[in-house]
Amino acid sequence: MRKLSSLLLAASVSVVAAACTSTDSTSADGTSTSGVLDTVKSRGQLICGVEGTIPGFSFVDSNGEYSGLDVDVCRAIAAAIFGESENIDDRIEYRNLDSTERFTALAGGEVDVLSRNTTWTSSRDAGGGNALEFAPTTFYDGQGMMATADSGFQELTDFEGASICVETGTTTELNLADRMRELGVTYSELKYQDSDATYAAYAEGRCEGVTSDLSQLAARRTTLPNPDDHVLLETVMSKEPLGPATINGDSAWFDVVKWATYGLIQAEEFGITQDSVDEALSGDNPEILRFLGVEGDLGTQLGLPNDFMVHVISAVGNYGEVFDRNVGTSTPLGLERGLNDIWTNGGLLYSPPFR
Repeated sequence: MRKLSSLLLAASVSVVAAACTSTDSTSADGTSTSGVLDTVKSRGQLICGVEGTIPGFSFVDSNGEYSGLDVDVCRAIAAAIFGESENIDDRIEYRNLDSTERFTALAGGEVDVLSRNTTWTSSRDAGGGNALEFAPTTFYDGQGMMATADSGFQELTDFEGASICVETGTTTELNLADRMRELGVTYSELKYQDSDATYAAYAEGRCEGVTSDLSQLAARRTTLPNPDDHVLLETVMSKEPLGPATINGDSAWFDVVKWATYGLIQAEEFGITQDSVDEALSGDNPEILRFLGVEGDLGTQLGLPNDFMVHVISAVGNYGEVFDRNVGTSTPLGLERGLNDIWTNGGLLYSPPFR
């Protein structure tokens, strides 16, 4: 009997300890809150980790203005939290992070969320102290290779004995090694800490090829002195699902980031645009009325203003608008939607129901 009592006491202590270390809590009205969400609200700003040097995704110009698909995801999250759409950048601190410091910065609370061309992998999802929670994929990509047009390189096997520039601390580095090993290609690898140094080395001719996500290669090609002198090989080495990420163990904060991101996709499916969101508020579609917070309490369940999606759409538009504005066919990157279209158009973007 004494042994059973001891076991029960130990179990009770464990439960209490677990509860004390959790980042989730419950407010007086029974609403689930989050350590990070409360911190962001109290601070009055979202600290968003970005890359900062990739046109179309996250790029800061000479005036300090940020733009890009990843940047618009930061804006969407901030608009959801603060219930604002005008001058939303006043509510965001963008933090440029290289590939080796991004996870440490997130784990240490230096940033609240990463929106920085980060690939969702099993080891990053479950890998110990720096494990992440991955929100919905915002760009389906794959790893490619860029070389000079006059090199004549068309296949990875053409790089036998050649040198390749790569950013260290990335899935790119590992994928390249796997693929070249599979093909039996011997090459030399020049590793750099950040993307600026990687592409500077390539531009200076220190390596005969540079590898990264195809979207990043397309973006960086536009910044080279003579873009037409460089070609992307017709090869895809990997799957690279890119999207925002949060720390593990804070489910309420993860829910905010997740549903703000899903909201961009769902808004496109509903056909709600930045220009038409006000009109949609007076419609008669019950699904859209719940989505926009006219009916129900989907927003308050997340600890957000009930009309949080109105502010998200007003700030950045739907996913299609974000894509077209930053990386679409009318931009220097000239990317087709492809896999990054919504499911009703044959793409992979799909939101669970807002219900």
